[in-house]
Amino acid sequence: MLTPQQTLEYFAASLDGTTTDNGLDLRTEIIPSEIDVLCVTIEDREDFPIYITVDESQILCMSYLWREDEIKPASQLELLDTLLSMNLPMPLSSFSKVGHQYIIFGALWTDSTVDELIREIDYLSDNTLTAIEELWDFLIK
Repeated sequence: MLTPQQTLEYFAASLDGTTTDNGLDLRTEIIPSEIDVLCVTIEDREDFPIYITVDESQILCMSYLWREDEIKPASQLELLDTLLSMNLPMPLSSFSKVGHQYIIFGALWTDSTVDELIREIDYLSDNTLTAIEELWDFLIK
C-alpha cells in the first residue's frame, strides 16, 4: 500500500500530459509544503487549476472560486443561500469556504484509480466554470 506522499507522486506522474474524455489537456506540478499539494493545470482553464491533496482517508480535489472581499456586500447572504441550494444539483462537487476564500471541491476514496481521478478533475473543472458563470452577478467586477 502506498503512503499518501507516494500516491500523490503517482498521480502527478500519471496525470501529466493526459487528455480527458472531454479533450482537456492536463499538466501537473507538486507544490511542496507541510502537506504537499498536486496542482493540475488544465489547458484553456489555467486561471482555475485543481489542487489535490491525499491523506489516509481521502483524495481531496478543489478549485478556488473567489475571495470574500470580491463579493458585493449587499449580496453576501443571497450568495450563501444560492451556494447551499446549488450543492445538491451540482454533480459531484460541493462549495465551502477556507478562511476568506470560497472553493468548490470533490473527494474520492484513497484507493481510487487514475481514471476515476481524471473524471473528478473533468467534472470539477466544468463545475468551477459553471459556478463562476452562474454566480458572477454576486461579485464585484
